[in-house]
Amino acid sequence: MLILREVLAWRASEVAELLETTEASVNSALQRARATLAATDIADTDESRPMDDEQRALLDRYVDAFQRYDMTALTALLHEDATQSMPPFELWLSGRDDILGFWTGTGSACRNSRLIPTVANGRPAFGQYKPSGPGGGYEPWALQVLEVSDCRIVEFTFFLDTETLFPLFGLPSTPDG
Repeated sequence: MLILREVLAWRASEVAELLETTEASVNSALQRARATLAATDIADTDESRPMDDEQRALLDRYVDAFQRYDMTALTALLHEDATQSMPPFELWLSGRDDILGFWTGTGSACRNSRLIPTVANGRPAFGQYKPSGPGGGYEPWALQVLEVSDCRIVEFTFFLDTETLFPLFGLPSTPDG
C-alpha cells in the first residue's frame, strides 16, 4: 500500500480496484504502514549497506552490457529465476528467457540507453535515459532498481515516473547534465 500510494502516487480507489478490496482497507493499511515506519529506527540519512568488490564489479558489468545492449553479457549476469516488473504496468517477467525475450522484442527500444548510478531503498539503482530523436539526445525513461544475490541479478523493477522520481534521487534531466 505504501509504495502504491506514497511512491507511485496512486489514488486509494485505484489501489482498491487493483487489489480487489475497499478504499477503507487501503487507507487503513496505509495508516498502519506509516505507523510501522515511524516506529522504526531508520533515518533518511542512514547509508545503504556497503557493496563488496564482487558486487561493484557485477554492477559495472551490468552497466557496460546494458549500455552496449549485449544480450550474451546480460544473460551471464542474470539469475536463472530473475524477475522483472514495470509498475504501473501489469508487466511481470519471470526467468532469464522471459526477460531476454522482452528485451529483444518490445524492450529493444532501450538499445543505446545510458545509465547513471544511484541507490534506492538501499539497493543499487540506475537512472535510465533512452535515445530520443535524430539529434542524438537522451530522455529520462526509468529508475531501474536491482536486487543482487549470490553475484547475480535476481530482480529488476523499472519505475517509469521519472518526472517525480529522478529529482528525488538527484538524477539529472539528461545523462550529460
